[in-house]
Amino acid sequence: MARVELTLPDKFIFETILPVRVSDLNYGGHLGNDRVLTLMQEVRTLFYRSLGFESEIKLEGTVGQIIADAVVVYKAESFLGDELKIEIAAADWNKYGFDLYYRITNQHSKEVARGKTGVVCFDYEKRKVASVPGKLLDKLKA
Repeated sequence: MARVELTLPDKFIFETILPVRVSDLNYGGHLGNDRVLTLMQEVRTLFYRSLGFESEIKLEGTVGQIIADAVVVYKAESFLGDELKIEIAAADWNKYGFDLYYRITNQHSKEVARGKTGVVCFDYEKRKVASVPGKLLDKLKA
């Protein structure tokens, strides 16, 4: 069976630490695969706030973002109490969006997972795709 491969960019522009909580565990006693997407969303929210935006859906006026696709590659187990360093990189910009890449490592610098989300800017009032706000683009490329 062919495996999904995800090459990460060299430069990450944000990082934070999140603990693995009881609610993050699956019946196998380790970090659940579905929870990795939730952790990525949590970090993405913290990232946007660090850039001065209120939220993912309030980037400029009625323009926010939607996630068009997601990829997660699992590398190792993670357990209750692990401190996960989650880093974000931005790349592959176009008129309407860009990709965010995630590298997740534990407190022993062991890679737990890597991921990518395809971000598309979306006007929530008009209910259609919108151009990436200039303010956001400037901050991502800085």
